[in-house]
Amino acid sequence: MTKTLFRVSLVAGFLGGCLPVYGQSAAAPADPKAADEEAIVYKLTPSFYRTTNQPNAVDLNLRANLAAHTAWIGYYQRSSEFQQLRVGYEDTIPLPFVHLTPSLQYATRGFLGGSVNAEIGERWFGLLGIGRTNLKDYFNLNFDPNDAVTIGAGTRALPNTTLSVFQIRDDRLGTGQRVLHLVARIKPNDRTRWTFDVFYKEGRFSKEDETRVHGTGLAVTYDFDRYFVRMATDPHVNFTSDHMVRASVGMRF
Repeated sequence: MTKTLFRVSLVAGFLGGCLPVYGQSAAAPADPKAADEEAIVYKLTPSFYRTTNQPNAVDLNLRANLAAHTAWIGYYQRSSEFQQLRVGYEDTIPLPFVHLTPSLQYATRGFLGGSVNAEIGERWFGLLGIGRTNLKDYFNLNFDPNDAVTIGAGTRALPNTTLSVFQIRDDRLGTGQRVLHLVARIKPNDRTRWTFDVFYKEGRFSKEDETRVHGTGLAVTYDFDRYFVRMATDPHVNFTSDHMVRASVGMRF
């Protein structure tokens, strides 16, 4: 097991703006629940990972939202090779024309990470963020660079639709890893929502490895009431030649 195989992202997205927020996955977005600020809303997400040249893996993640506060606990296991428990917390701070989201995360095997991200604007908005870790082995629901900056933009100008485009790029380890995401969130009615995340990635496995990879992947999520299902394909997971297919189902309660 190498450290690079688990250099996966702490990235998530707001339901409203799809801003990458370190602490969860762009494929597994979540937003603060404003309907009842005194009620805790939970989201349970079991996931299955099938990767070429590696054993199959499973992940179980539980998030809890209380108003602008979000906490989570997760457990990942890949055969007998790698197991890890993780916990994290993030807070969304509303400021004039800005939503600021700091987050912290700890995982067994000594991992510690954090980030600050901002969504600037409302109908048309900009996205900025930075994340840092202590470079220990880590596994989460995402597969973008950990120690990276994020820059992007988006709009809510279309009816029932939020569009965003952003790039997450390594600015610390010299790998040249970059992931460009185009995300569309479409809510045709009160009970259903579709999320499409098309991403293009390029870069090296590590600073020392000059082999470059590039390819396009896709994640699709369908929400119906409290339930959701997500499928994703990643042709160069963790900037290797391995192809990963990820499947998740879950519910909110």
